[in-house]
Amino acid sequence: MKWLRKLYDWVLHWALTPYGLIALFVCSFVEASFFPIPADPLLIALILGLRKKAFKFATYCIIASTLGGIFGYAIGHFIWWSGSNEFTSVAWFFFNNIPGFTPAVFSDMKVLYEEWNFWVIFAAGFTPIPFKVFTISAGAFEINFILFTIAALLGRTARFMLVAWLVWKYGEQIKKFIDKYFNWLAIAFTVLLIGGFVVIKYLL
Repeated sequence: MKWLRKLYDWVLHWALTPYGLIALFVCSFVEASFFPIPADPLLIALILGLRKKAFKFATYCIIASTLGGIFGYAIGHFIWWSGSNEFTSVAWFFFNNIPGFTPAVFSDMKVLYEEWNFWVIFAAGFTPIPFKVFTISAGAFEINFILFTIAALLGRTARFMLVAWLVWKYGEQIKKFIDKYFNWLAIAFTVLLIGGFVVIKYLL
């Protein structure tokens, strides 16, 4: 969609301004609750401009995204349902305006939480799955808040630190590789990680 591409370019342009770090913090926060553009492209651009601060930039992303996730949790917990367990106007605004966020997807989250709980949130924090879908649904379905926060923090830390390390280590040459394959690599890593714990669970 053209508007999404324009929004993506607008986010990236902040890397060329003195307000890049502030923009990175804000983008990381809002992406975890309602904004459609992830912080990764801006993080990569900032690191390429100043590689010695790669992990500082990643830390800003982690803190802001975790706080944004908590904000998303609050949206789901406090203003997602009407008194009769119907969706509020806020919920319908999200369904109508956030790409990939539909009532069907939202309903599927409940089954995932019942089966996987912690690992669903961790996977959402690490992989390219829209994090906001999970932060809001976690609040709406009253997932344990402490468990949610820990899982979100770990997932976001793994994601942003991995991106920061790759760009810090390999610079410009890794940028195209990340752009092309990061989503698949993140999914594969998460599947292997969760699969390993499932195997251990059934062996012990």
